[in-house]
Amino acid sequence: MTFAHLEARADEIIGLYEYPRAAMLPLMWLVQADQGWISPEAEGWVAARLGVAISRVREVLSFYGMFRGEPMGRRELKVCTSLSCRLRGSEALLETIEDSLGIKPGETTPNGSVTLTKVECLCACEMSPMVQLDERFIGPVTADDTGTVAAITQDARSEPDSPAASPEPAPFIDSSGPVLSTRFGDPEGVWFDGYTAQGGYEAARKVLTSLKPEEVIEQVIAANLRGLGGAGFPAGRKWSFVPKNTEKPVYLVVNADEGEPGTSKDRHVMERDPHALLEGMLIAAFAIGAHKAYIYIRGEYFRPAQRLQRAIDEAYAQGWLGADVAGTGFALDVVVHRGAGAYICGEETALLSSLEGGKGQPKLKPPFPAISGLFGCPTIVNNVETIACVPFILRHGPERFAAIGTEKQGGTRLFCLSGHVERPGVFEEPVGVTLRELIEERGGGVRGGKRLKGVIPGGISARILTAEEIDIAMDFDSVGAAGSMAGSAGVIVMDEDTCMVSTLDSAAHFYADESCGQCSPCREGTGWIHRIVKRIGAGNGKLSDLDDLLTISHDMEGRTICVFSEAAAWPVQSYIAKFRGEFEDFIRSGRSLPSASAREVAHA
Repeated sequence: MTFAHLEARADEIIGLYEYPRAAMLPLMWLVQADQGWISPEAEGWVAARLGVAISRVREVLSFYGMFRGEPMGRRELKVCTSLSCRLRGSEALLETIEDSLGIKPGETTPNGSVTLTKVECLCACEMSPMVQLDERFIGPVTADDTGTVAAITQDARSEPDSPAASPEPAPFIDSSGPVLSTRFGDPEGVWFDGYTAQGGYEAARKVLTSLKPEEVIEQVIAANLRGLGGAGFPAGRKWSFVPKNTEKPVYLVVNADEGEPGTSKDRHVMERDPHALLEGMLIAAFAIGAHKAYIYIRGEYFRPAQRLQRAIDEAYAQGWLGADVAGTGFALDVVVHRGAGAYICGEETALLSSLEGGKGQPKLKPPFPAISGLFGCPTIVNNVETIACVPFILRHGPERFAAIGTEKQGGTRLFCLSGHVERPGVFEEPVGVTLRELIEERGGGVRGGKRLKGVIPGGISARILTAEEIDIAMDFDSVGAAGSMAGSAGVIVMDEDTCMVSTLDSAAHFYADESCGQCSPCREGTGWIHRIVKRIGAGNGKLSDLDDLLTISHDMEGRTICVFSEAAAWPVQSYIAKFRGEFEDFIRSGRSLPSASAREVAHA
């Protein structure tokens, strides 16, 4: 097998990176797009092009869920069964699709037309239940929507270049602003002319022509902009940690590896207002002294990646990226780097490991990335939403941004409402909005007029809150004081009929599947928890299992390189603490979950 026809494109890709090995994932995507999978011959070609051992290529291939080490169908149909989709019936949907195609997840139809895959969160939670056919999201789709299911499976059996059986979905996306969503109204996106007509790049011009880097950082600090990826660390302070007058290059990396179940905010920034992100990157890069920036975007985000690249091409053509930005003498190059299906890469050091061409495994801190990050150089890693707030701050002043929020957190957030609400969607609100207001006013209340049972306020890593605990503001500090965390602002709502055993089963499966395996407490603990929860769900649980789960989860905390282990432990602890009676009743009755996952009896 020859790869001569890929050589020119491979040269272009490698030329985007400071070190050839960093082009590992892009070259693997190139090969997979060409031949449908990554064959042993392709592994050898990639290794030779990058100057690394074949074993290095093979370990990367085995680490990422989207790379194929064996031939698959001409098309791939993915069904999301993570929590937001499960609450809306994805398990039944999967069974219906299985019956229609005549195959189980992981199998390919006899004629080789389609492979069915059961996946964790696609981060299209506002449109759950969600499926993805090749590069296209389709949802919401329910099992009783037989016409749509039939159209999807028929489309899946057709050739990849055939007309789409259904258009991309149109979820409810707030466009009332004032900071992030003002240009969200057009699902086709706002491009350079439209963006500049509304004052786009004015803030960047102001920064590049009249401000010093330290003045930019001071304004971001004064605005009380917190990191909106989930950690909530003050963005301006983070920027200030970059060493002054360093001889090493400084990098800006945008974390667009949105993967927290319940979260679907960054996708809309990249799809509908990509130039806001690019302008924010320009300002941030100037402030920290970076001349190279990477956007690490999750592999499942095909359309966002395409739209980002279109915006980047426009910015280069209009002189807002390149060697002499807008004639100011400042230089900035931006590269979109696609991940390949690994939730752990949302952790900043794991993301950098992946960007350097390896497995996405976290690194010990200190040193922190601001001191020694990408390629051992000072690096700032910020989330998409965080960076997209920056142009507003520099255009309107930090005081205005700060005034929108609370005393310790300025501005707004994009809250993602999913689960049992009448109107799932993405809503921009001041961070002082209450959880009750989000559910009852923005989301229209619990679906079907039912009572609220529980709500996760910041993605499934966050501890669950009961119906009596929702009168809290949604800023980081208030949610933390309530015993949970604002996290990614992924709000997952559960009605009175929700089975908490099923909910914990979903979370336990997710974390067992997504652990990178580097640290023993996480690798063994997540698997152990999953086996016990599956056994309970299959009707074979013991009351002592609940205390075992609590002991295991507590022993997982504070003993690993990153916080993934804690994130896996917190749902276990909070679900059992707040709904223990339900778990005990479930175990005593010998009931089993009516889901596909519960039929797989495990022995812990």
